[in-house]
Amino acid sequence: MTSVPPSTPAVQAVARIFRRSSYPEYVRVAQILRKETVGGALLLAATVIALILANTPAADFYFAVRDFEVGFEPLHLKLSLGAWAADGLLAIFFFIAGLELKREFVAGDLRSFSRAVVPVAAAIGGVITPALFFVIINVTGGADALRGWAIPTATDIAFAVAVLAVIGSHLPSALRIFLLTLAVVDDLLAIGIIAFFYSSDIQPMMLLLAVVPLALFAYLTHKHSYFFGTKPWAGALILLPLGVLVWALVHGSGIHATVAGVLLGFAVPVIRSRKGGGPDAGPGLAQTFEHRIRPISAGFAVPVFAFFSAGVAIGGMEGLTKALSDPIAIGIVVALVAGKPVGILLATWLVTKTTRATLDPDLAWVDVLGVAMLAGVGFTVSLLISELAFGHGTVLDDHAKVAILTGSLLAALLAAVVLRARNRHYRQIEAKELLDANRDGIPDVFVD
Repeated sequence: MTSVPPSTPAVQAVARIFRRSSYPEYVRVAQILRKETVGGALLLAATVIALILANTPAADFYFAVRDFEVGFEPLHLKLSLGAWAADGLLAIFFFIAGLELKREFVAGDLRSFSRAVVPVAAAIGGVITPALFFVIINVTGGADALRGWAIPTATDIAFAVAVLAVIGSHLPSALRIFLLTLAVVDDLLAIGIIAFFYSSDIQPMMLLLAVVPLALFAYLTHKHSYFFGTKPWAGALILLPLGVLVWALVHGSGIHATVAGVLLGFAVPVIRSRKGGGPDAGPGLAQTFEHRIRPISAGFAVPVFAFFSAGVAIGGMEGLTKALSDPIAIGIVVALVAGKPVGILLATWLVTKTTRATLDPDLAWVDVLGVAMLAGVGFTVSLLISELAFGHGTVLDDHAKVAILTGSLLAALLAAVVLRARNRHYRQIEAKELLDANRDGIPDVFVD
């Protein structure tokens, strides 16, 4: 009986993790990350402006604008501008997350168990471990403190990618894809946490009513995907009102309205329609919507949310010291800076041990450590969960937000140190990937 040499491609495909992905997948991810880099810069700018306004004589004006209420009271939609940003604009962000998740599970790397197991396991480890760190530190703080257990579980991909852009990292494609996929699965877990642990006073009838426009939305996008894909105005006139109705009904049901965005994202077909164009009909509707709406999400929705949520009156060094000495803040900082990388590294290591897989020879565990540290940059969803856990504008919420900002900054700095030190090696890998691409006949225009 002839044994298969260890160097054969078949064995390598099973035995190696963080191996190079297909170039179509790499190009798609590279395009997403470029857009997220711009979004991350806007997110950072909005955060800095909010903090300046909240800690200067303009604070009264800032908080008055944030708390100004507008909307239709009979439908319980008279909300502050800050609440509209958290409940309404973030639904756009979660709609994109829903599109990404479905795309990954239907046509992306997550459809393959061998490729999905590492980022899925890493995301689960990166949620459970920081939550445990937070609970251990706050176990004596009572039920009020423990409501914040989920705050350090989220990864903000826009902020993380912005850090990569700032440090000029030539992170290999496999690690970039791993980071994005981990963040996508992280979003799915965060959505489940929000729906199951931070929803109250559930109204089943409102949920049942939401199913009707959601089902119609799904039917139309599947039945007429080519039409909606080629006629942008049709989506705005027909699908958008249905989406708003689903959002309003989910909001009235007691489940956080951002969940509606995910449900609507899941309802959009991923596989392209053959009607009207055969095999050349273009990308699926999910990808089309993602290209159309991502700039709105990254360039407007998320920065506006950050502007209204990140503005915390710190109160100088004394106030900062008081906030960071709160066990809740300590738990968040420790969980983001230590809990996230420990959970991701441990889960990835366990996958290698249970499957007898090994790292790609071009990479080392220090590279995984750098990405795991970068995943500790928790911002957008962490701010949202803080408000859901402690109430918008409360003392505990303010302390938690100071900790989120501090922990994310520390995680970014530590990740920058590790990844920056490996840049020379990453450039060598990048050159090898470019050589392989040219050998495979892939035009330079497709190489990031």
